[in-house]
Amino acid sequence: MVFAPDFDPTDPVAVLTELIRCRSVTPNEGGALSALQTMLEPLGFSVDRPTFSDADTPDVENLFAARGAGPHLVFAGHTDVVPPGEEADWQVPPFSADIVDGELYGRGAVDMKGGIAAFIAAVARQIAENRMPEGRVSLLITGDEEGPAVNGTVKLLDWTVKEKGERFDACLVGEPTNPDRLGDMIKIGRRGSLSAEVVVHGRQGHVAYPHLADNPLRTVLSIGESLLAEPLDEGTEAFPPSNCEITSIDTGNPSVNVVPARARLFFNVRFSDVWTSESLKAELTRRIDAGATGGRYRAGREPAKVEISWRERPAEPFLTRSEPLIEAISEAVKEVTGSTAKLSTTGGTSDARFIRFVCPVVEFGLVGQTMHMTDERVPLADLEALTEIYDQFISRWFAAQP
Repeated sequence: MVFAPDFDPTDPVAVLTELIRCRSVTPNEGGALSALQTMLEPLGFSVDRPTFSDADTPDVENLFAARGAGPHLVFAGHTDVVPPGEEADWQVPPFSADIVDGELYGRGAVDMKGGIAAFIAAVARQIAENRMPEGRVSLLITGDEEGPAVNGTVKLLDWTVKEKGERFDACLVGEPTNPDRLGDMIKIGRRGSLSAEVVVHGRQGHVAYPHLADNPLRTVLSIGESLLAEPLDEGTEAFPPSNCEITSIDTGNPSVNVVPARARLFFNVRFSDVWTSESLKAELTRRIDAGATGGRYRAGREPAKVEISWRERPAEPFLTRSEPLIEAISEAVKEVTGSTAKLSTTGGTSDARFIRFVCPVVEFGLVGQTMHMTDERVPLADLEALTEIYDQFISRWFAAQP
Protein backbone atom coordinates (compact mmCIF):
# COMPACT_ATOMS: atom_id res chain seq x y z
CA MET A 1 0.00 0.00 0.00
CA VAL A 2 1.29 3.46 -0.95
CA PHE A 3 0.28 6.68 0.79
CA ALA A 4 0.58 10.23 -0.50
CA PRO A 5 4.14 11.63 -0.23
CA ASP A 6 3.04 14.09 2.43
CA PHE A 7 1.40 11.44 4.65
CA ASP A 8 2.15 12.28 8.29
CA PRO A 9 1.74 9.51 10.91
CA THR A 10 1.76 12.10 13.71
CA ASP A 11 -1.54 13.48 12.38
CA PRO A 12 -4.47 11.34 13.58
CA VAL A 13 -6.72 12.77 10.87
CA ALA A 14 -4.34 11.52 8.17
CA VAL A 15 -4.10 8.10 9.80
CA LEU A 16 -7.84 7.76 10.29
CA THR A 17 -8.55 8.90 6.74
CA GLU A 18 -6.45 6.05 5.35
CA LEU A 19 -8.09 3.51 7.65
CA ILE A 20 -11.67 4.55 6.91
CA ARG A 21 -11.03 4.34 3.17
CA CYS A 22 -10.36 0.63 3.69
CA ARG A 23 -13.67 -1.22 3.31
CA SER A 24 -12.95 -3.63 6.16
CA VAL A 25 -16.49 -4.84 6.85
CA THR A 26 -16.17 -7.86 9.14
CA PRO A 27 -14.63 -10.34 8.45
CA ASN A 28 -12.89 -8.78 5.42
CA GLU A 29 -9.44 -7.25 5.94
CA GLY A 30 -10.24 -4.69 3.26
CA GLY A 31 -6.69 -3.30 3.20
CA ALA A 32 -6.85 -1.95 6.77
CA LEU A 33 -4.13 -4.20 8.18
CA SER A 34 -1.95 -3.50 5.15
CA ALA A 35 -2.39 0.20 5.83
CA LEU A 36 -1.34 -0.28 9.45
CA GLN A 37 1.71 -2.27 8.42
CA THR A 38 2.72 0.47 6.00
CA MET A 39 2.38 3.06 8.79
CA LEU A 40 4.08 1.10 11.56
CA GLU A 41 7.15 -0.41 9.93
CA PRO A 42 8.80 3.00 9.26
CA LEU A 43 8.25 3.75 12.97
CA GLY A 44 10.43 0.77 13.91
CA PHE A 45 7.69 -1.80 14.55
CA SER A 46 8.05 -5.42 13.54
CA VAL A 47 4.75 -6.59 12.10
CA ASP A 48 3.15 -10.04 12.00
CA ARG A 49 -0.18 -10.80 10.36
CA PRO A 50 -1.39 -14.27 11.38
CA THR A 51 -4.61 -15.69 9.98
CA PHE A 52 -6.72 -17.98 12.15
CA SER A 53 -9.39 -20.50 11.18
CA ASP A 54 -12.10 -22.50 12.89
CA ALA A 55 -15.02 -24.66 11.89
CA ASP A 56 -18.14 -22.85 10.68
CA THR A 57 -16.51 -19.40 10.96
CA PRO A 58 -14.70 -17.28 8.38
CA ASP A 59 -10.90 -17.12 8.33
CA VAL A 60 -9.70 -13.87 9.88
CA GLU A 61 -6.42 -12.01 9.44
CA ASN A 62 -5.01 -10.19 12.47
CA LEU A 63 -2.00 -7.99 13.24
CA PHE A 64 0.60 -7.82 15.99
CA ALA A 65 3.18 -5.02 15.82
CA ALA A 66 5.85 -4.34 18.46
CA ARG A 67 8.97 -2.24 19.08
CA GLY A 68 11.43 -1.84 21.95
CA ALA A 69 12.23 -3.98 24.99
CA GLY A 70 11.36 -3.81 28.66
CA PRO A 71 8.02 -3.25 30.42
CA HIS A 72 5.38 -4.08 27.84
CA LEU A 73 2.38 -1.85 27.15
CA VAL A 74 -0.05 -3.13 24.51
CA PHE A 75 -2.81 -1.24 22.74
CA ALA A 76 -5.67 -3.48 21.59
CA GLY A 77 -8.33 -2.76 19.02
CA HIS A 78 -10.04 -3.86 15.84
CA THR A 79 -10.13 -2.67 12.24
CA ASP A 80 -13.23 -4.61 11.24
CA VAL A 81 -16.43 -2.57 11.10
CA VAL A 82 -20.14 -3.31 10.87
CA PRO A 83 -21.86 -2.93 7.49
CA PRO A 84 -22.83 0.66 6.60
CA GLY A 85 -26.41 -0.21 5.69
CA GLU A 86 -27.95 1.73 2.82
CA GLU A 87 -25.09 3.93 1.63
CA ALA A 88 -27.55 6.38 0.08
CA ASP A 89 -28.75 7.20 3.61
CA TRP A 90 -25.35 8.65 4.50
CA GLN A 91 -24.65 12.37 4.22
CA VAL A 92 -21.35 11.41 2.59
CA PRO A 93 -20.18 8.00 1.32
CA PRO A 94 -19.37 5.80 4.36
CA PHE A 95 -15.86 4.93 3.18
CA SER A 96 -14.85 8.34 1.82
CA ALA A 97 -13.55 9.85 5.08
CA ASP A 98 -14.94 13.24 4.12
CA ILE A 99 -14.74 16.12 6.58
CA VAL A 100 -17.91 18.17 7.06
CA ASP A 101 -18.18 21.04 9.55
CA GLY A 102 -15.17 19.91 11.55
CA GLU A 103 -16.18 16.25 11.76
CA LEU A 104 -14.67 13.27 9.94
CA TYR A 105 -17.34 10.90 8.61
CA GLY A 106 -17.05 7.21 7.92
CA ARG A 107 -17.85 3.72 9.10
CA GLY A 108 -15.44 2.96 11.92
CA ALA A 109 -14.63 6.61 12.69
CA VAL A 110 -15.67 6.01 16.30
CA ASP A 111 -15.77 2.21 16.58
CA MET A 112 -12.89 1.97 16.52
CA LYS A 113 -10.50 3.08 13.82
CA GLY A 114 -10.44 6.50 15.47
CA GLY A 115 -8.88 5.03 18.61
CA ILE A 116 -6.25 3.17 16.58
CA ALA A 117 -5.42 6.35 14.65
CA ALA A 118 -4.99 8.34 17.85
CA PHE A 119 -2.67 5.75 19.38
CA ILE A 120 -0.50 5.52 16.27
CA ALA A 121 -0.25 9.31 16.08
CA ALA A 122 0.66 9.50 19.78
CA VAL A 123 3.47 6.96 19.35
CA ALA A 124 4.66 8.63 16.15
CA ARG A 125 4.89 11.99 17.95
CA GLN A 126 6.96 10.50 20.75
CA ILE A 127 9.32 8.88 18.25
CA ALA A 128 9.62 12.04 16.14
CA GLU A 129 10.39 14.12 19.23
CA ASN A 130 12.88 11.58 20.67
CA ARG A 131 10.91 11.11 23.89
CA MET A 132 9.68 7.54 23.50
CA PRO A 133 10.08 5.87 26.91
CA GLU A 134 12.35 2.88 27.40
CA GLY A 135 10.17 -0.20 27.10
CA ARG A 136 8.11 -2.27 24.70
CA VAL A 137 5.02 -0.91 22.94
CA SER A 138 2.80 -3.07 20.78
CA LEU A 139 -0.50 -3.07 18.94
CA LEU A 140 -2.77 -6.11 19.04
CA ILE A 141 -5.30 -5.57 16.25
CA THR A 142 -8.00 -8.01 15.19
CA GLY A 143 -10.40 -8.21 12.27
CA ASP A 144 -12.96 -10.25 14.21
CA GLU A 145 -14.33 -8.06 17.00
CA GLU A 146 -17.59 -7.19 15.23
CA GLY A 147 -18.00 -10.79 14.07
CA PRO A 148 -18.18 -14.06 16.03
CA ALA A 149 -14.93 -13.21 17.90
CA VAL A 150 -13.60 -16.74 17.36
CA ASN A 151 -10.59 -16.13 15.11
CA GLY A 152 -9.57 -12.77 16.56
CA THR A 153 -8.20 -11.49 19.84
CA VAL A 154 -8.55 -14.70 21.83
CA LYS A 155 -6.40 -16.63 19.32
CA LEU A 156 -4.10 -13.70 18.65
CA LEU A 157 -3.27 -13.48 22.36
CA ASP A 158 -2.56 -17.20 22.51
CA TRP A 159 -0.38 -16.95 19.41
CA THR A 160 1.67 -14.00 20.69
CA VAL A 161 2.28 -15.70 24.03
CA LYS A 162 3.06 -19.20 22.73
CA GLU A 163 4.62 -18.53 19.32
CA LYS A 164 6.24 -15.15 19.95
CA GLY A 165 7.03 -15.56 23.63
CA GLU A 166 5.49 -12.21 24.51
CA ARG A 167 4.61 -11.15 28.06
CA PHE A 168 2.22 -8.25 28.50
CA ASP A 169 2.30 -6.00 31.56
CA ALA A 170 -0.71 -3.76 30.82
CA CYS A 171 -3.23 -3.11 28.08
CA LEU A 172 -5.29 -0.18 26.87
CA VAL A 173 -8.29 -0.96 24.65
CA GLY A 174 -9.37 1.94 22.46
CA GLU A 175 -13.11 1.21 22.36
CA PRO A 176 -15.43 4.26 22.50
CA THR A 177 -16.11 4.52 26.24
CA ASN A 178 -17.45 8.06 26.64
CA PRO A 179 -21.25 8.51 26.63
CA ASP A 180 -21.45 12.29 26.08
CA ARG A 181 -18.07 14.06 26.15
CA LEU A 182 -14.46 13.02 25.88
CA GLY A 183 -13.29 12.53 29.44
CA ASP A 184 -16.58 11.18 30.81
CA MET A 185 -15.72 7.55 31.42
CA ILE A 186 -12.96 4.96 31.71
CA LYS A 187 -13.93 1.30 31.70
CA ILE A 188 -12.09 -0.64 34.42
CA GLY A 189 -14.11 -3.82 33.99
CA ARG A 190 -17.15 -5.27 32.29
CA ARG A 191 -20.28 -7.08 33.32
CA GLY A 192 -20.66 -10.70 32.36
CA SER A 193 -22.89 -11.74 29.49
CA LEU A 194 -24.85 -14.97 29.21
CA SER A 195 -27.34 -15.90 26.47
CA ALA A 196 -29.65 -18.85 26.05
CA GLU A 197 -32.39 -20.34 23.90
CA VAL A 198 -35.29 -22.12 25.59
CA VAL A 199 -37.34 -24.51 23.43
CA VAL A 200 -40.72 -25.60 24.75
CA HIS A 201 -42.38 -28.58 23.08
CA GLY A 202 -46.15 -28.76 22.91
CA ARG A 203 -48.72 -30.53 20.74
CA GLN A 204 -50.04 -29.00 17.55
CA GLY A 205 -53.77 -28.74 17.09
CA HIS A 206 -56.79 -26.66 16.10
CA VAL A 207 -57.41 -23.61 18.27
CA ALA A 208 -61.10 -24.53 18.45
CA TYR A 209 -60.21 -27.82 20.17
CA PRO A 210 -57.65 -26.80 22.79
CA HIS A 211 -58.18 -29.99 24.82
CA LEU A 212 -56.62 -31.92 21.95
CA ALA A 213 -53.56 -29.67 21.79
CA ASP A 214 -50.95 -28.34 24.19
CA ASN A 215 -49.96 -24.76 23.43
CA PRO A 216 -46.24 -24.29 24.21
CA LEU A 217 -46.73 -20.53 24.41
CA ARG A 218 -48.52 -21.01 27.72
CA THR A 219 -45.31 -22.44 29.12
CA VAL A 220 -43.14 -19.84 27.44
CA LEU A 221 -45.16 -17.07 29.06
CA SER A 222 -44.87 -18.78 32.42
CA ILE A 223 -41.12 -19.20 32.00
CA GLY A 224 -40.79 -15.56 31.02
CA GLU A 225 -42.62 -14.47 34.14
CA SER A 226 -40.44 -16.72 36.27
CA LEU A 227 -37.23 -15.37 34.76
CA LEU A 228 -38.24 -11.76 35.40
CA ALA A 229 -40.22 -12.06 38.62
CA GLU A 230 -37.40 -11.33 41.07
CA PRO A 231 -34.24 -9.23 40.72
CA LEU A 232 -31.12 -11.33 40.27
CA ASP A 233 -29.16 -9.13 42.66
CA GLU A 234 -28.85 -5.55 43.84
CA GLY A 235 -25.44 -4.96 42.28
CA THR A 236 -22.16 -4.38 44.08
CA GLU A 237 -19.87 -1.43 44.72
CA ALA A 238 -18.30 -1.79 41.28
CA PHE A 239 -21.19 -3.27 39.28
CA PRO A 240 -24.82 -2.27 38.63
CA PRO A 241 -27.55 -4.86 39.28
CA SER A 242 -27.68 -7.84 36.96
CA ASN A 243 -30.37 -7.59 34.31
CA CYS A 244 -32.23 -10.21 32.28
CA GLU A 245 -33.87 -9.25 28.99
CA ILE A 246 -36.09 -11.52 26.92
CA THR A 247 -35.13 -10.69 23.36
CA SER A 248 -37.37 -12.93 21.26
CA ILE A 249 -40.32 -15.32 21.43
CA ASP A 250 -40.99 -17.25 18.24
CA THR A 251 -43.09 -20.17 17.01
CA GLY A 252 -42.54 -19.96 13.26
CA ASN A 253 -46.32 -20.28 12.99
CA PRO A 254 -47.97 -18.25 10.19
CA SER A 255 -51.51 -19.39 11.00
CA VAL A 256 -53.92 -17.84 13.53
CA ASN A 257 -56.02 -20.99 13.93
CA VAL A 258 -53.25 -23.52 14.61
CA VAL A 259 -51.72 -24.18 18.00
CA PRO A 260 -47.94 -24.40 17.36
CA ALA A 261 -45.99 -27.54 18.09
CA ARG A 262 -43.12 -25.70 19.76
CA ALA A 263 -42.03 -22.24 20.83
CA ARG A 264 -38.64 -20.65 21.40
CA LEU A 265 -37.65 -17.99 23.89
CA PHE A 266 -34.32 -16.18 23.74
CA PHE A 267 -32.82 -14.13 26.56
CA ASN A 268 -29.60 -12.41 27.60
CA VAL A 269 -28.34 -11.55 31.08
CA ARG A 270 -25.73 -8.88 31.78
CA PHE A 271 -24.52 -9.83 35.23
CA SER A 272 -22.47 -8.49 38.11
CA ASP A 273 -19.66 -10.16 40.02
CA VAL A 274 -22.23 -11.65 42.39
CA TRP A 275 -22.35 -14.48 39.86
CA THR A 276 -20.14 -16.65 37.74
CA SER A 277 -21.60 -17.96 34.50
CA GLU A 278 -22.00 -21.38 36.09
CA SER A 279 -23.76 -20.18 39.25
CA LEU A 280 -25.98 -17.95 37.10
CA LYS A 281 -26.87 -20.87 34.82
CA ALA A 282 -27.96 -22.83 37.89
CA GLU A 283 -30.21 -19.99 39.10
CA LEU A 284 -31.72 -19.40 35.66
CA THR A 285 -32.33 -23.14 35.20
CA ARG A 286 -34.15 -23.17 38.53
CA ARG A 287 -36.36 -20.30 37.38
CA ILE A 288 -37.03 -21.92 34.01
CA ASP A 289 -37.96 -25.21 35.68
CA ALA A 290 -40.29 -23.36 38.05
CA GLY A 291 -41.99 -21.66 35.12
CA ALA A 292 -42.36 -24.95 33.23
CA THR A 293 -44.01 -26.77 36.13
CA GLY A 294 -46.39 -24.10 37.38
CA GLY A 295 -47.67 -20.62 36.77
CA ARG A 296 -51.07 -19.29 35.79
CA TYR A 297 -50.61 -20.00 32.09
CA ARG A 298 -50.19 -23.75 32.56
CA ALA A 299 -53.60 -24.08 34.24
CA GLY A 300 -52.87 -27.39 35.93
CA ARG A 301 -51.44 -29.14 32.87
CA GLU A 302 -48.57 -31.61 33.03
CA PRO A 303 -45.06 -30.13 33.02
CA ALA A 304 -43.93 -29.28 29.52
CA LYS A 305 -40.85 -30.67 27.82
CA VAL A 306 -38.25 -27.90 27.91
CA GLU A 307 -34.76 -27.76 26.43
CA ILE A 308 -32.18 -25.09 27.36
CA SER A 309 -29.29 -24.30 25.03
CA TRP A 310 -26.62 -22.00 26.46
CA ARG A 311 -24.77 -19.94 23.88
CA GLU A 312 -21.04 -20.51 23.50
CA ARG A 313 -18.39 -18.61 25.40
CA PRO A 314 -20.23 -16.58 28.01
CA ALA A 315 -18.33 -13.53 29.19
CA GLU A 316 -17.43 -13.48 32.88
CA PRO A 317 -17.52 -10.23 34.84
CA PHE A 318 -14.13 -8.78 35.68
CA LEU A 319 -12.66 -5.78 37.46
CA THR A 320 -9.19 -4.34 36.91
CA ARG A 321 -7.37 -3.44 40.13
CA SER A 322 -4.05 -2.18 38.72
CA GLU A 323 -3.58 1.25 40.31
CA PRO A 324 -0.60 2.31 38.10
CA LEU A 325 -2.62 1.57 34.95
CA ILE A 326 -5.82 3.24 36.16
CA GLU A 327 -3.95 6.26 37.51
CA ALA A 328 -1.98 6.72 34.28
CA ILE A 329 -5.07 6.93 32.10
CA SER A 330 -7.09 8.91 34.68
CA GLU A 331 -4.37 11.54 35.08
CA ALA A 332 -3.89 11.81 31.32
CA VAL A 333 -7.62 12.36 30.81
CA LYS A 334 -7.71 14.97 33.57
CA GLU A 335 -4.70 16.85 32.18
CA VAL A 336 -6.08 17.08 28.64
CA THR A 337 -9.82 17.48 29.21
CA GLY A 338 -10.01 18.92 32.73
CA SER A 339 -12.53 16.20 33.59
CA THR A 340 -12.34 13.51 36.25
CA ALA A 341 -13.47 10.45 34.35
CA LYS A 342 -15.90 8.07 36.02
CA LEU A 343 -14.52 4.57 36.53
CA SER A 344 -17.22 2.28 35.20
CA THR A 345 -18.13 -1.31 34.36
CA THR A 346 -21.30 -0.47 32.42
CA GLY A 347 -22.04 -1.15 28.77
CA GLY A 348 -21.60 -4.20 26.61
CA THR A 349 -18.75 -6.63 26.26
CA SER A 350 -15.47 -6.04 24.45
CA ASP A 351 -12.29 -7.94 23.69
CA ALA A 352 -11.05 -6.83 27.11
CA ARG A 353 -12.85 -9.96 28.33
CA PHE A 354 -10.09 -12.03 26.69
CA ILE A 355 -7.17 -9.72 27.48
CA ARG A 356 -7.84 -9.63 31.22
CA PHE A 357 -6.53 -13.22 31.48
CA VAL A 358 -3.02 -12.15 30.41
CA CYS A 359 -2.62 -8.67 31.95
CA PRO A 360 -4.49 -5.79 33.60
CA VAL A 361 -6.66 -3.95 31.07
CA VAL A 362 -8.57 -0.66 30.92
CA GLU A 363 -10.59 0.90 28.11
CA PHE A 364 -10.72 4.49 26.95
CA GLY A 365 -11.64 5.90 23.57
CA LEU A 366 -13.92 8.31 21.77
CA VAL A 367 -17.51 9.37 22.41
CA GLY A 368 -19.75 6.53 21.26
CA GLN A 369 -22.93 8.37 20.29
CA THR A 370 -22.68 7.65 16.54
CA MET A 371 -21.07 4.20 16.57
CA HIS A 372 -22.83 1.68 14.31
CA MET A 373 -25.11 4.46 13.07
CA THR A 374 -25.65 6.10 9.70
CA ASP A 375 -23.29 9.09 9.47
CA GLU A 376 -20.87 7.72 12.07
CA ARG A 377 -18.39 10.53 12.67
CA VAL A 378 -15.81 12.01 15.02
CA PRO A 379 -15.11 15.69 15.72
CA LEU A 380 -11.55 16.53 14.69
CA ALA A 381 -11.09 18.23 18.06
CA ASP A 382 -11.91 14.98 19.87
CA LEU A 383 -9.52 13.01 17.68
CA GLU A 384 -6.69 15.42 18.51
CA ALA A 385 -7.57 15.43 22.21
CA LEU A 386 -7.59 11.61 22.32
CA THR A 387 -4.16 11.58 20.69
CA GLU A 388 -2.87 13.93 23.38
CA ILE A 389 -4.43 11.73 26.08
CA TYR A 390 -2.78 8.61 24.68
CA ASP A 391 0.54 10.47 24.40
CA GLN A 392 0.42 11.43 28.07
CA PHE A 393 -0.85 8.00 29.08
CA ILE A 394 2.10 6.24 27.45
CA SER A 395 4.60 8.50 29.22
CA ARG A 396 2.84 8.26 32.58
CA TRP A 397 2.50 4.48 32.51
CA PHE A 398 6.16 3.87 31.67
CA ALA A 399 7.26 6.43 34.24
CA ALA A 400 5.43 4.44 36.93
CA GLN A 401 7.25 1.21 36.10
CA PRO A 402 10.00 0.04 38.48
